[in-house]
Amino acid sequence: MQTDFLVIGSGIAGLTYSIKMAKAFPEKEIIVLTKTTADETNTKYAQGGVAGVWDDENDSFDKHIDDTLIAGDGLCNEHVVEIVVKEGPERIREIIGYGARFDKDETGEYTLGREGGHSENRILHHKDVTGREMERALLKEVKKFPNIRFINYCFVVDIITQHHLGYLVTKSTTDITCYGVYVLNINTNHIEKILAPITVLASGGCGQVYRTTTNPKIATGDGIAMVYRAKGRVENMEFIQFHPTALYESGVSPSFLITEAVRGDGGILRNKNEEAFMERYDARKDLAPRDIVARAIDNEMKITGTEHVYLDCRHMDMEKFIHHFPNIYEKCLSIGIDVSKQMIPVAPAAHYSCGGIKTDEWARTSILNLYACGECASTGLHGANRLASNSLLEAMVFGHRAYLNTVEKINGLKFFEDLESAVPDWNTLGTSEPKEMILITQSLKELQQIMSDYVGIVRNDVRLDRAMKRLDLLFTETEALYKSTKVSPQLCELRNLISVGYLIVKSAEFRKESRGLHYNTDHPNKSNLLQNIIL
Repeated sequence: MQTDFLVIGSGIAGLTYSIKMAKAFPEKEIIVLTKTTADETNTKYAQGGVAGVWDDENDSFDKHIDDTLIAGDGLCNEHVVEIVVKEGPERIREIIGYGARFDKDETGEYTLGREGGHSENRILHHKDVTGREMERALLKEVKKFPNIRFINYCFVVDIITQHHLGYLVTKSTTDITCYGVYVLNINTNHIEKILAPITVLASGGCGQVYRTTTNPKIATGDGIAMVYRAKGRVENMEFIQFHPTALYESGVSPSFLITEAVRGDGGILRNKNEEAFMERYDARKDLAPRDIVARAIDNEMKITGTEHVYLDCRHMDMEKFIHHFPNIYEKCLSIGIDVSKQMIPVAPAAHYSCGGIKTDEWARTSILNLYACGECASTGLHGANRLASNSLLEAMVFGHRAYLNTVEKINGLKFFEDLESAVPDWNTLGTSEPKEMILITQSLKELQQIMSDYVGIVRNDVRLDRAMKRLDLLFTETEALYKSTKVSPQLCELRNLISVGYLIVKSAEFRKESRGLHYNTDHPNKSNLLQNIIL
């Protein structure tokens, strides 16, 4: 199969790019690959909102830039921060033009929320399901373009490069080029090749590497792992953001997110003794950046010997709460918690990867003709810690920028006529059907346990060393299974998650300091050396 443009992932980043390309080139085909259905993405589960300077009287680009840089703890790319903040409002206006409905007050003005780390109210939201609303608007817009073709239930196995043509490719190779991907068609159980002169990775995050996460089951770091295997550059994987307030339900995964906007509207964190503890950790109290709040909760849980703390909303205007957070209110009721009378049990959960595939300001990766945008990418915006509600903004800005760069280079693109015959079909010789799925499911549980126990919110050198040794064993076992059995989505996801786990641990071992989301008790202070960890 050949196409003009190949997009992997149907979240806000992938759809932004697809819509713009389809509109600019109605004669060309855009194929969008999804692991399940088009609407099952990380975007769908984003609750809080999208940050953007909207109130010119009280807010400014400089304030949003400063807030982002402070949250990023010295590792943001200041040029990229300026790009995203200044171009963001126009991208928001675009999605409003597609039909996205953000909440308004009685006068018809947008109601702007405030979340941790923000100095002003600048969060546009749709109740507590902003991501789902933005996804709905984009999928509706997509239907206007017959040249966008979705192929659902396709699992991308690997990026096709010169390596598959028989050439030696290493990290030092300067012209690694992407020609497309191998995909496992889940409906037919066959591996097919899809070739394209341009490929865009918008494959989402990797939260499933941890036992407790707010991410959906599909968030298995596939894009990051594939680029690393293809000898592309990956950076800053040690910076995994744990959302401070996921609903605590023992044994339930994914965890239900209690958006930071609840604290923005006045929710107060309390320990088991009902003490408001955040004032002991930061002057901004409950609205400190996420890294600080997550570590504070982790410390309170250790001090009190509990598995969660509480979010107190009992003092809040319940009519306003139910209007703004209807899904949170209903979810809590479904497990017997009336937020007007009872506090919500919450605990940190893996939420967002601030690192990922290294890209430049045009979403270009180190592999030619391969772009990356959204959570799988490391653009330089987030640094050591993402500012709340900057992720949806980043996805739109870099989806747009990838489109602009594609337009610039489209006339110079060369696609080898004999590439289809040169790229070999997937070789299944010597493999058999997996006999025991328990080998895969148990390894996944072990991986998540290792990462949660040794590479969580607080780390040290001994824990990281233990994690690496155990990951080595899992890697060896899984690679042997991969080589001897036929490929399945479960095996591929396990393999990708082990790669992601390795990248997180290796990056954490290299960073001999504590900065942003990476806190190592053996190196509790920041160093003077500001650097990105590139693998």
